[in-house]
Amino acid sequence: MLEVKDIRASYGRIEVLRGMTLRVPKSHVVAMLGGNGAGKSTTMKCIVGLVSIQSGSVELNGERIEHLPPHRRAQLGIAMSPQHRELFPEMTVKETLEISAISKKLTKSERVLLEDRILSHFPRLRERYEQQAGTLSGGEQQMLATARALMLQPSVLLLDEPTAGLAPVMAREVMAIIKELKAENLTIFIVEQNVRVALQVADYVYIGRQGAIVAEGEVSMFSDEDTVFRQYFGAA
Repeated sequence: MLEVKDIRASYGRIEVLRGMTLRVPKSHVVAMLGGNGAGKSTTMKCIVGLVSIQSGSVELNGERIEHLPPHRRAQLGIAMSPQHRELFPEMTVKETLEISAISKKLTKSERVLLEDRILSHFPRLRERYEQQAGTLSGGEQQMLATARALMLQPSVLLLDEPTAGLAPVMAREVMAIIKELKAENLTIFIVEQNVRVALQVADYVYIGRQGAIVAEGEVSMFSDEDTVFRQYFGAA
């Protein structure tokens, strides 16, 4: 289980997180929703160690990890697919997946088996196996970023805005893949602005605003997306 407890973080003098608290139970999909400035991406960066926290704690399975560098947190089982994908455009799908698995110290046969299992969720990537990442569509790049994270065999997968900038058909395809991963009991934490797609996969929902959680509950509590927009996003 992943727990974030009362964390505060700033960019310079600008306080971005003001006591952020949430938990992601094992084998659950938890979504954090909110508009720009809610602190969604910063929360994820604090979890993986890309942004330092000023107070509070980050715990994985009861152990505090906020003092650990990013690579140690990855070794413990936390992997993130970042909002802007951050792929090396000149690298092929094959190369991207192979390099991601280096830290796992797998044998070649183990890596091939892992890669084959992950690509079973991403038939588009299998078709484009020798294609450079920079030539892929936005949706395919998102798939590759997610597949890259899965090559780390994470116990917790973090997805930062997985449908951002995607056409509706590609957003649906990406969310279908997340549903497949959910069916395999992978623990997933998603931050999203797209309320509709997040509510389709989440078990539990947090609503963030100005660096703190303002509402939370089982996904059934937020089934009316128009109400969510009016109450927490300021628009219908």
